[in-house]
Amino acid sequence: MLEWQEIQERAIAFRHRLHQTPELTWQEKNTTATIRQQLTALEIEWQACTETGTLGRLAKNKPGPHIALRGDIDALPIHEQSGVDWCSTTEGCMHACGHDGHTASLMATAMWLKQHEEQLPGPVTLVFQPAEEGGHGAKAMIAEGALKGIDAIYGWHNWPAVPLGQAICPDGPVMSANSLFTISVAGIGGHASQPEACRDPVLAGCAINLALQQVVSRFLPPQTAGVLSVTSFDAKSAQTVIPKQAVLSGGVRASSSEVRDFINEKLSEIACHTAKAYGCEASVEHTLCYGATTNHAAQAESFRLALQEEFGHAWRCDSVASPIMASEDFSYFLNEIPGAFALIGTHTDGKYHHPCHSPHYDFNDALIPHVVRLYSRLVGAPVPA
Repeated sequence: MLEWQEIQERAIAFRHRLHQTPELTWQEKNTTATIRQQLTALEIEWQACTETGTLGRLAKNKPGPHIALRGDIDALPIHEQSGVDWCSTTEGCMHACGHDGHTASLMATAMWLKQHEEQLPGPVTLVFQPAEEGGHGAKAMIAEGALKGIDAIYGWHNWPAVPLGQAICPDGPVMSANSLFTISVAGIGGHASQPEACRDPVLAGCAINLALQQVVSRFLPPQTAGVLSVTSFDAKSAQTVIPKQAVLSGGVRASSSEVRDFINEKLSEIACHTAKAYGCEASVEHTLCYGATTNHAAQAESFRLALQEEFGHAWRCDSVASPIMASEDFSYFLNEIPGAFALIGTHTDGKYHHPCHSPHYDFNDALIPHVVRLYSRLVGAPVPA
């Protein structure tokens, strides 16, 4: 039987190993092999779910509610500049979002729960999920039956903008719905000395960009969260040539899928009409990404009680508004069954403040024991001291 201190030490070593060998979305074969080897060594029954997803099973014959706990496993195409001793050894790839820490925390939970399996009131499924970073891994796992027989699911994400010891876990939306857009503006190119013979897509694109800034400020109630960002404007040409096309692209984020869809509708309307006013034509392509990550009230309350027991009465972070405008494919799970998702603070003593997706980011290993205790409370297991 492993001592609690040894579980923590093993989990941290496991996290550093994962950090050194990151793998991109849907390419997590070595990561998955390592996870399955660890589960086998712990004598935890597991099954594949998608090629690189894994479901660990505990107390499967217990009569109580069946609870799932999730950890995501994929990394990002970013060149690491953190300077840590366990820096990525894979060129151009790093765990810049802390999924190595999420996975290690779930594995530490597996170690602890296995030793207390007889005390679990109901079955527990450990969801090691691939392809969170835009790969819709949760959706693929659901399609392969990952949620079959499960009554509720819980997940979390580290959040560097929040201090260690605080968290965010509201009823309703905790993270946003998002989508991408591309606006192609077609004009008539020609010599810059003869603008009257042209229909300038650069001018029309600039007007579209400016006009789109009114969508959130003038078409949404002030209480409704939404972001519309034009992040790219491509109209490359010679200095004496008005091009025939300009392409704008960017993203939309909103507190619900319905608000996101409304923003997209207004975006298309404004882009097309504005382009026409400048003698051009616009076409708009939308790519829907993730829906809002929306907590169910009962499970969110259970998570909040666990957070209070873990961190004390000052656990609630009031300095960061929710929903966070980042997105999560945990939303797919919450669309299917009850559950809750929390953002748990990371930074402490001037460290671990680099935001997710920064090349300087590193996960705070001090979170691992907190998460094991939180997950243990949520499934009704003994809580390590």
